[in-house]
Amino acid sequence: MTPFKALVRRNCKLFFKDKGMFFSSLITPLILLVLYSTFLADIYHDSFTSALPAAMLSVLPDDLIDGTVGSQLFSSLLAVSCVTVSFCSNLMMVQDKANGVRRDLTVSPVRGSTLALGYYVSTVLSTLLVCLVAMLACFAYLAAVGWYLSAADILLLVLDVFLLVLFGTALSSIVNFFLTTQGQMSAVGTIVSAGYGFLCGAYMPISQFGEGLQKVLSFMPGTYGTSLLRNHAMRGAFAEMERCGFPAEVVESIRDSVDCNLYFLADRSRPVSEGTMYLILGGTVVLLIAVYVVMNLRKKKD
Repeated sequence: MTPFKALVRRNCKLFFKDKGMFFSSLITPLILLVLYSTFLADIYHDSFTSALPAAMLSVLPDDLIDGTVGSQLFSSLLAVSCVTVSFCSNLMMVQDKANGVRRDLTVSPVRGSTLALGYYVSTVLSTLLVCLVAMLACFAYLAAVGWYLSAADILLLVLDVFLLVLFGTALSSIVNFFLTTQGQMSAVGTIVSAGYGFLCGAYMPISQFGEGLQKVLSFMPGTYGTSLLRNHAMRGAFAEMERCGFPAEVVESIRDSVDCNLYFLADRSRPVSEGTMYLILGGTVVLLIAVYVVMNLRKKKD
């Protein structure tokens, strides 16, 4: 077994062996699903129905409204969980520093790049497992309130989750590189959990922010990850609205209000296509991984 495979296997085994770490990572998105469906569902439902004329509401099935709201909640939960869970799963890196294991590994013949990628890949695998379980729970929720997903939408949602997990793991790896105690990691995790949902537009659509803040958030890769999830989670519901007789202008307005349509620098003449969103998110992942590996190589050299 190569050193890289041994490191990945060792990190994954320790993560799942630590029941506290594993269940805390797993229960976070499930708690968010309960909180979202309990408190935010009614708010989203009222906000959605209040913006539509009574004539349109009369032809709109109740399960379509619930399915649209559920899809928005679904995308919001996954957009947050893919990043916040990665910070929790990546705690192994900090634990090795606190326990002195990292020092033993760095004096071994293992290269710094191999050690860095070992932590990264093991965190991706652990986080991806947790997020896929959360996705299955969200699918069950959508099946109960209103299912409008196609097979293509499901595949694209899996791709979106995978890219966001890569992004969240790369971001957490760079941040965790400077941490040496579990207390520091807990503090950073709390800050990320509290603030990331607002910055990526998961808790509140960016379209409802001020123009200045919209311009700033248009430079954040997580914003485009949230929009990709929204597009693929809600596409079936929007198609059903058009079949129910909704004018295309109304559907497009709803898409704008929930950030399915994003505009660079809040300029409506600069719409960002889904292909561009994938390029931004994928390019950011590659850049962050490169920065993380270089940081570890320099550390090994020192």
